[in-house]
Amino acid sequence: MTEVFFQELKEELQKSLVQKKHPFRYFTLATLGLEKIPRLRTVVLRKITEELMLTFYTDKRSKKIMHLKENNKVSLLFYHPKKLLQLRVEGIASIVQDKTKTKDSWNGVQPKSRKDYTTVNSPGAEIDNPDNISYLPDENFFCMVEIIPFKIEYLKLKRPNHLRIRYSKTDDDWQGEFLVP
Repeated sequence: MTEVFFQELKEELQKSLVQKKHPFRYFTLATLGLEKIPRLRTVVLRKITEELMLTFYTDKRSKKIMHLKENNKVSLLFYHPKKLLQLRVEGIASIVQDKTKTKDSWNGVQPKSRKDYTTVNSPGAEIDNPDNISYLPDENFFCMVEIIPFKIEYLKLKRPNHLRIRYSKTDDDWQGEFLVP
């Protein structure tokens, strides 16, 4: 019976790649580095496979990359306000090392967005004036991160009863179980 809701969550995630205003396009990523302080930030979902491997882009000098090297377990949060649907995802993140794959994705980045990966200073560095950021003409720090989920919690707020399901991945199979909301 939980398969129907699993199919819905997959469809909503896929829609976010083709519908620019879909609420799942932007999601919250949580990392935990050696400092043991959870860090949250919003990232853009760039790709998703049929097996639910999710990809986002970042600057390889960002704090999140350092955290992923220290601890590659992550949590993701998606929320669809019109459908009152929340997805909490736990997974293992990996930094893509395949240069061909990275180059192909870089070539797909819009020219106006490429500058985000070419700043002279790394993300989070202090600056005197936000209008005076310097960019490198021939170098970039573009990086791809892939996340393989192992647990997904589906929460649908509805009446008369909210619906909560935990999906756990064993080998290549997802098993769902209903939970008290």
